[in-house]
Amino acid sequence: MPKANELKKGTAIEINGEPYVVKSIDVRNPTSRGATTLYKVRFTHMKTRQKLDETYKSDEMLKAADCSRCNVQYSYQDGDTYYFMNAETYEQYSLSAEDLEGQTEYLSDGLEGIIMLLMDDAALGIQLPTTITLQIVETPPSMKGSSATKRTKTAKLSTGLEVQVPEYIESGEMIKVNTDTGEFSSRA
Repeated sequence: MPKANELKKGTAIEINGEPYVVKSIDVRNPTSRGATTLYKVRFTHMKTRQKLDETYKSDEMLKAADCSRCNVQYSYQDGDTYYFMNAETYEQYSLSAEDLEGQTEYLSDGLEGIIMLLMDDAALGIQLPTTITLQIVETPPSMKGSSATKRTKTAKLSTGLEVQVPEYIESGEMIKVNTDTGEFSSRA
């Protein structure tokens, strides 16, 4: 039973006996004394795809959905359908771009460490690894000279994702990106 402050994108939760998956989390830190941190969570129903918005205090307990999980590897994309392969049984699973809302930009050929959520042997969604390694395909040239400030520039990655990176990073470099925040983590 996870607490609200332990939720991540792709976590499966049961609300009123129905299975939902976390699509986004907005953390609100109140400024007054004694106030607790609030987590505004957007869920998507695993079967009907209806959206649900809920707000929780950080220590509220939630019930994990009764679904199975297996390790998969991203295989390929065909139109709006993304295919994954079970690492042990070689069974194929497919999900639509709508099912993977906000996660497709992190998928690169052969990406491992993905957890597939299954209910009644039907693929419902995925949980991405916390960090992934991607190559920079386009970024402005690095700036010469030192600066006391932390300056960034936009970099386009091999999957089409754009992130802010430090000035000294160049095109062709491999970097690690945090899949929870969508931000640059480090060089690979």
